[in-house]
Amino acid sequence: MFTAPDPGLFRLRVSLRAVLGIGLAVAVCELAGLSRPASITGGLAALLALFTVTDPTVRRQAVTTALLPVVGLPVLALASTLHGAPVLRDAAWLAVVFAGVYARRWGPRGHALGVFAFMAFFIALLLHVVPGGLAELCAAVMLSLVTAAAVRFGAWCVERRTPPPAAPAPLDGRGLARPATRQAFQAVAACAVAIAVGEAVSHERWYWAVATVWWIFVNTASRGETLVRGFRRVVGTVTGIAAGVLVALPLHGDPALSAVLAALCVFGIFYTAALSYSWMIFFVTLLAGLLYGLLGVLGTGLLALRLAETGVGALSAALAVVLVLPITTHTVTDQWVRRVLHAVHGCAAATAWRLAGDPEADPASHAAELEALLGRLRAALAPLVHPLNPLRARKARALRVLALLDECARRTRGLVAVAADPDASHDARLTEACRRVETAVETLLGRLPAGALTAPSGVPARHPGAERALAHLHGLEQALVDLAAPLSAPSPVRA
Repeated sequence: MFTAPDPGLFRLRVSLRAVLGIGLAVAVCELAGLSRPASITGGLAALLALFTVTDPTVRRQAVTTALLPVVGLPVLALASTLHGAPVLRDAAWLAVVFAGVYARRWGPRGHALGVFAFMAFFIALLLHVVPGGLAELCAAVMLSLVTAAAVRFGAWCVERRTPPPAAPAPLDGRGLARPATRQAFQAVAACAVAIAVGEAVSHERWYWAVATVWWIFVNTASRGETLVRGFRRVVGTVTGIAAGVLVALPLHGDPALSAVLAALCVFGIFYTAALSYSWMIFFVTLLAGLLYGLLGVLGTGLLALRLAETGVGALSAALAVVLVLPITTHTVTDQWVRRVLHAVHGCAAATAWRLAGDPEADPASHAAELEALLGRLRAALAPLVHPLNPLRARKARALRVLALLDECARRTRGLVAVAADPDASHDARLTEACRRVETAVETLLGRLPAGALTAPSGVPARHPGAERALAHLHGLEQALVDLAAPLSAPSPVRA
């Protein structure tokens, strides 16, 4: 985890910026004379703004950040108004859950706004907010969002220097065929069960079970992904609670030491989020323990209750994805594989045109898209390659598919490097090699647009760049041919 590649130290800089932004947000709230619960609320709002806003451009990120209070503050007000009406409160929260999950169909902005709305309701329950205390919390949220935005877009705009890789567009479909729609119903069903069972376990802390369900459903698209994420959530919570007993409890809410450790947890959350969900939840759980210590309510009983409610939430999510409009792992992975192969096709086509002399052709953008899609495919295949997966044949097939697609990605990176050579010129052999790649992709996906990979004819030329391109194209063709066997093999058991 700690030695994973970090091009341009992007994760490191984003993590350090998060510590700075959240720390300044809490400091501003304290200097404004707000109460400690309000300052903690402000810190959580800043964390969400820096963590969930992942639009591909700085301009879009700024717009999404500006929309956060537009969505979050009305939800916070609604939750505080319904504080004394449990039935209406629970119904309203389920409505927020449905809307928040369904909004993911609109990409990163919908995802960020949905998460912020859910967490606004959660914070109201966590702090037992009533209408009389609403103004202070709203002030804390606004101060913190402004401070976090000033750090993100003014003092330290990491994305302006190193644009983040664009997240793949969510899987599409109509009606219940769209994963976001199905997941909205699944999440509501799971949260309803979590509310009922969670309140039976603890009338005071039942909302932890609902929060567990929510975060298990984040960034998943199939039954298998959700089950694996639930398992990792429990693992991260167990280890985080153990750390809380050893670290947070002995502090007895000491402000200075708790602040230092909280900053380390924030760094850990941001640095490990892209690499390990279990480690991220470990830091989240430890941070929660430190915050409860600052509020003066931390104890071993509270930590044990947190574990019990996490188990309730994980079980509720597992039942929902199995029984309510299930989305199989096979269905999701098949769609991601097709999108990966289309990206491979596009990169080879752009390279052919670039080497033929077209300055507008941009294979690098296709290669970046391919890397992002491969990352999403790895997440989709996680249930199949998990060490505890008992279906050995399916696991072997999934690993084979990943290995061959990684080879495709390596070859396309080589093509991009060749195309970037300003002296690389067209070789007539490239056209024939590109046609063979097109045929290999068509074998896997079906007929593609006619002539999509055909480069313009030109005078044959011998050039080192052309030789390297040919080598990569031949390797790419072989990897695509080898993919036919694992992708077409029968799958008697589908997760």
